[in-house]
Amino acid sequence: MPQAPMSICLLRLSALGDVTHVVPLVRTLQAAWPQIALTWVIGKGEHRLLEGLPGVDFVEYDKKTGFAGMRALRNQLRERTGRRGYEVLLQMQVAARANLLSAFIPAALRVGYDRSRSKDLHGLFINERIPDSPGLHVLDAIGSFCEPLGLKQTQVRWDLPVPDAAREWAHAQWIEDGSQTLLISPCSSHKLRNWQADRYAAVADHAAARGWRIVLCGGRSQLERETTDAILAAMKAPALDLVGKDTLKQLPALLERADLVMTPDSGPMHIANAMGAKVLGLHAASNPARSGPYSDRRYCVDRYDDAARKYLGRPASELKWGTKIEHDGVMDLATVNDAIAAFERYVTDYTD
Repeated sequence: MPQAPMSICLLRLSALGDVTHVVPLVRTLQAAWPQIALTWVIGKGEHRLLEGLPGVDFVEYDKKTGFAGMRALRNQLRERTGRRGYEVLLQMQVAARANLLSAFIPAALRVGYDRSRSKDLHGLFINERIPDSPGLHVLDAIGSFCEPLGLKQTQVRWDLPVPDAAREWAHAQWIEDGSQTLLISPCSSHKLRNWQADRYAAVADHAAARGWRIVLCGGRSQLERETTDAILAAMKAPALDLVGKDTLKQLPALLERADLVMTPDSGPMHIANAMGAKVLGLHAASNPARSGPYSDRRYCVDRYDDAARKYLGRPASELKWGTKIEHDGVMDLATVNDAIAAFERYVTDYTD
């Protein structure tokens, strides 16, 4: 076992799905070095999701604070570490703001992405890179940040911090009556990854006709409220509307109760996967092999190659890994029949 560093700072501000992908890396570091001091610079909402993660000292950075917030962060970190700073910085976000923020984090070894994943001058802010391994899922790419430290992530474990009160709230939302539950989280933060409301309604009605309970969940944005209202208006069957009613601490507990979660490429997709729920992922704008539910993609709709051919004029195999195809209408390539077929695959696999 390589010698443990004195201290490690992780930098990953957002988004919900991506910070969920970082948790197995934290578990890998802690398994190798149980006494390691870990600091994680993170966004405010993402902190609310992961607050209580054992052995991690979170420091929030609000992007609205700009340079003043960066200077305040530097002073805050120096109070913790003294002038020596951290022994290691794992710089796991390549956006320009995160790259600049990393310059305010004192650290000797500064690990960043390989050249193929770098952008926005990322290479200027690091002095070591992870291995250049193309074709990795986002979680595995993040997991490889331990390799310059002499470790290897061989096990993926989340154990997200979910309070008992959050599980009690989730269990109070519906009575266990033997019915299976399809939970629909219809919106991604990227609008062009979202599916049409009438398509969600059609799949929900199909599941309801099979005796399934339908539950809708989501945040408090106007888009999520309007999308949910449109789904409910188009449905024939009843549904439990929990959109805007849960907190980020309650969301994992709610997703955990579902038998199947239907969602586009989104934070709830990855949180649901981390909580052990099966996911009916809807993919055309993004590649499920890179950013689909990590543990099990058997129930995903995959129209990424069709999107590549239609909008970019070549097959997905010829695209740079990680290419997003966020064009108007791209998600229309994922049909109701595709999603119903994915749903029926789940029914076949999990029906005695």
